[in-house]
Amino acid sequence: MMTGQNNRDRVLDDRILYTPSSFARASLLHLQEAGRLTARIPHTSQREKLRSCLCFVVLKGRGELSYGSQSYSLSKGNVVFIDCQKGYAHSTGSDSGDLWTLQWCHFYGPSLAAVYAKYQERGGQPVLCPGDSDPYTKLLQEIYQVASSDDYIRDMRINEKLNILLTHLMSESWNPGASLGSEGGEAAKRDIQQVKAYMDEHYREKITLDFLAENFFINKYYLARLFKE
Repeated sequence: MMTGQNNRDRVLDDRILYTPSSFARASLLHLQEAGRLTARIPHTSQREKLRSCLCFVVLKGRGELSYGSQSYSLSKGNVVFIDCQKGYAHSTGSDSGDLWTLQWCHFYGPSLAAVYAKYQERGGQPVLCPGDSDPYTKLLQEIYQVASSDDYIRDMRINEKLNILLTHLMSESWNPGASLGSEGGEAAKRDIQQVKAYMDEHYREKITLDFLAENFFINKYYLARLFKE
């Protein structure tokens, strides 16, 4: 792995390029790159066909994301989650007061393509507007810190943190009206049937709404409304 602080013309950044073990690449969610950057001048970063997913949080400033055929305005508190096989570009604001600071990580895993497909099926969008972005910022910082450490099981710890990150993303993004590949109502029916089947099988156990939401990747408030209906 390699870390570095670079005072370039465009950005001031602190990043780590991480080299996971062969075991991690074959079996785990694994980190590729993580860090934090502050733009020094307006600029655009553009990439495509990367075997990677990117998650970043806008800590301050403004900018824009172009992903697929859509453009999204970004501001403080926005969380971005995209599949980098598809081309994307992001650019910071043009005014000095809009130059942004981002916290990010690139990561991948043998099941991540399927996870991202499920994220889209459930209506997950490239840009989220969570009520509180601090949990994402904290997780991204923890991932960076673990990757920078000499912990002999850091690949396992990174895998754990990335799974928590994906759980947050799945939970926050639930939007059946925007689900892909099926009508929102049909997707909701499938999900509620899966939950019902689990409850029928485990009815003797103590089952909480939080447990169901986490294990079925459904927002707990939406899940409660589905049951009420």
